[in-house]
Amino acid sequence: MNEKKLFIFDVDGTLADAYTAIEKSMNFTLKKFGKPRVSYTKIKRTVGRGDRVFIEAFFHGEDIDNVLRIYRPHHAKTLLRYTRLRPGAKKLLYTLKKRKKLLAIASNRPYYFTNIMLKKLGIRKYFDIVLCADQINSLKPSPKILDAIIKKMGVNKEDAVYIGDMDIDMKTARRAKVDAIFITGGSSTLASVKKYRKKTVSNLSAVFPRR
Repeated sequence: MNEKKLFIFDVDGTLADAYTAIEKSMNFTLKKFGKPRVSYTKIKRTVGRGDRVFIEAFFHGEDIDNVLRIYRPHHAKTLLRYTRLRPGAKKLLYTLKKRKKLLAIASNRPYYFTNIMLKKLGIRKYFDIVLCADQINSLKPSPKILDAIIKKMGVNKEDAVYIGDMDIDMKTARRAKVDAIFITGGSSTLASVKKYRKKTVSNLSAVFPRR
């Protein structure tokens, strides 16, 4: 990893834990529509493909735009209250910037909510670029988001690495022909990403080992 120039991160489950915020907003919205609660675990396994796809997993036959009008304002508030950094996140970002590395975000979460999270957690300042799926109208696992970041940063693909917690992140990296690191404890299990060639870590401190 010492030779890499560009470190691209997913947010949810990778740098931050917002699962409680998501769970509270989803169950608030379900209650509004007279639907039963869903478990924290089910919600954790369903996120990662953008909030519209997430909502569609629990609302069948409803006007999704109408559901999002309930979910999104509530979620903006819960993110501020319940989002937490994953252990070692800020230290890793500080170390990478100190080593003159380029840092980027590639997320399926809408930019508005991603920005709320990054500012609330005090880590927006570390990133040279924050790119979300709604800004380019392309969800992971399309490689478009990684391709756009790499082009913008002016590096070669072999000089970049993508760090994520989901099978969809590993698939995105493979399609973009970029090295990947899988961090456990997020939305996907280790078993679900076994087919991908990648480094696996259980803590962010292992992403960039000390010299």
